[in-house]
Amino acid sequence: MHHGPSHALAPTPGALTPARLRQAKELMLRSSLSIIEIASVCNLTRSHFSRAFKVATGLSPQAWRLLARMEKAKRLLATEAPITHVSLECGFCDQAHFTRAFSRLVGQPPKAWRQALGHS
Repeated sequence: MHHGPSHALAPTPGALTPARLRQAKELMLRSSLSIIEIASVCNLTRSHFSRAFKVATGLSPQAWRLLARMEKAKRLLATEAPITHVSLECGFCDQAHFTRAFSRLVGQPPKAWRQALGHS
């Protein structure tokens, strides 16, 4: 049985709609809103939002946001931007918090990661 292209684009049952998922990701990347506030913007409870986000992405909202921040940090660390600037730009309250999170997820501190790229 052929279902055509519209079937391929149908959202996974229990997941956020593609439009809500885009909206939620955009808010997580560009604002300091809490997950509860983002859920509210999506007209969902926090628990429903978290479940639907995980169904759609395979990650909890918190895990997705942290990984997205780390990817942004890696891009910024590949430039000459000061590490303090990178930490604030990626939504961390201070450089120490950023360094701990980066080290835990990437396996080395930001300065060592940058040096391995050939930057000082």
